[in-house]
Amino acid sequence: METLNGLKRTHYCGELREANIDEEVILMGWVQKKRNLGGLVFTDLRDRSGICQIVFDVDVDKEAFEKSEKLGSEYVIAIKGKISERQSKNPNMPTGNIEVFATELRILNKSETPPIYIKDDDDVSEALRLKYRYLDLRKPHMQNNLMIRHKVTNIVRRYLSNDGFCEIETPFLINPTPEGARDYLVPSRVNQGRFYGLPQSPQLLKQLLMLSGMDKYFQIVKCFRDEDLRADRQPEFTQIDCEMSFVEQDDVIAMMEGMLKEIFEETVGVDIKLPIRQMKYAEAMEKYGSDKPDLRFGFELVNISDIVADCGFKVFADATKPGNSVRGINVKGHADDFTRKQITSLEDHAKTYKAKGLAWMKITDEGVTSPIAKFFTEEELNNIVERMDAKVGDLLLFVADKNSVVFDALGQVRLEAANRLGLQDKDKFELLWVTEFPIFEEDEETGAFASMHHPFTAPLDEDLDKIEQEDKASLRAKAYDIVVNGYELGGGSVRISDSEVQKRMFKALGLSEDTVEERFGYFIEAFKYGAPPHAGIALGLDRLVMLLTKENNIREVIAFPKNQNAVCPMTNAPTRAEDKQLEELGIKLLPQN
Repeated sequence: METLNGLKRTHYCGELREANIDEEVILMGWVQKKRNLGGLVFTDLRDRSGICQIVFDVDVDKEAFEKSEKLGSEYVIAIKGKISERQSKNPNMPTGNIEVFATELRILNKSETPPIYIKDDDDVSEALRLKYRYLDLRKPHMQNNLMIRHKVTNIVRRYLSNDGFCEIETPFLINPTPEGARDYLVPSRVNQGRFYGLPQSPQLLKQLLMLSGMDKYFQIVKCFRDEDLRADRQPEFTQIDCEMSFVEQDDVIAMMEGMLKEIFEETVGVDIKLPIRQMKYAEAMEKYGSDKPDLRFGFELVNISDIVADCGFKVFADATKPGNSVRGINVKGHADDFTRKQITSLEDHAKTYKAKGLAWMKITDEGVTSPIAKFFTEEELNNIVERMDAKVGDLLLFVADKNSVVFDALGQVRLEAANRLGLQDKDKFELLWVTEFPIFEEDEETGAFASMHHPFTAPLDEDLDKIEQEDKASLRAKAYDIVVNGYELGGGSVRISDSEVQKRMFKALGLSEDTVEERFGYFIEAFKYGAPPHAGIALGLDRLVMLLTKENNIREVIAFPKNQNAVCPMTNAPTRAEDKQLEELGIKLLPQN
């Protein structure tokens, strides 16, 4: 193989245009493909900026031409040559109006035939893509995704730094934190029998930074959660973490809106109109069955419980007692787009979210068509049609059950129907702040209450004196989420800054004084020495870039992700530890079944 031996690259392949004609350039990259036409060899040379056509002409440089005949796919080469106007122009390439006639070729490294094609339309399995991730990352769309990610992080650092924020790193080896998912534990060799917890977020530490007087902190930080994976989750993920002192909720929201506006404008050219719409949690659930509603289409939930309370359809009538409801969505104008078989498929989808069924009505020129229409009086049907704002050509879908099931199942049917109709336009961005989340959420099996976000979230002022009450479901927090196209992009809250209120919150959650001292003693101690009012937020960087690049999976915007089993197919992590390592840690493994 040859070496550079002082050869210096002058341009990237994708930069060259007609303005560069007659310039001598030195390019370096990978051979995308080669075409040998006898006395001419055409090669597409690729680097991260794009592709440029290189011409090896036997009459221009015989040595370079003869070497070019040996080139194979993914060979790494350097060429020197002169830029000419391309005779047969390619309008599909940014560099399609020019080509480079090579006067020198150096083969820097050869390549075996790659196990996957280096092209965006390769339909190879994700398992193979992750196994050969270093090859997969050569694809233009993957390189573009990582460049967008880089651009986002630069904008974040610039924007927050200009607003007076200080970037501060927090440690990974900490105590386990109460974030709702399992911690990844790291055994200590020096202190056998003790474990660090990898942070699910720097929550307590960033609050302590506010107590330290740092005033404004941010960090682009790795976080870790041992939870079941899906398209928008990874065991290790990155968040844009911020905390501010002497602020209230509106200050955090205004700061985030300005940053998001710059990110969207500079990365995808989208103008986000400010201020971003706000909606209370209760309204989001009532209208969309979700605390992260997708606003790119309608199909809002409508409560018809009062209309059907005494109807002849027992499924509906029985679901109108307190805590239950009958609600529907109007898939406006799309009755003919759903056959009975397709409606049954939607029903199956609803059942995966614990619904017992999915009732339906179609509005036709003859009136209401439905297998359940016979159970209603004409007046009841008319009232349903009026409440649902139904017209000819509309499809009405209903779920009757306890509210939690109705919201979840019908909210998911709403999304599925929109997806099948192609209404979730990836070129459209609908942003929303959801506010006034419940402080507590109830475990349906045990009846115990836990923090919906975390136990350091401040209650609304009017609910502060009620946090000890038995019925905690109605209490609201100074918490806020930013939602984009049905994805929770990030969330935050005003924090509790009064140590007595914090103790009351722990007590309301059923934590004993001993448990509080063991897990949060250092944190409570710090609040004795003057805590400023403070608030913060964390945005999911991976999810943000996924939305900006219009991908369906955050693995597409992470350089080396894990698969759905939390395994890296490329490195085979996690692997078994050697006996000697386990012995040093004082760990003995149980026999595997």
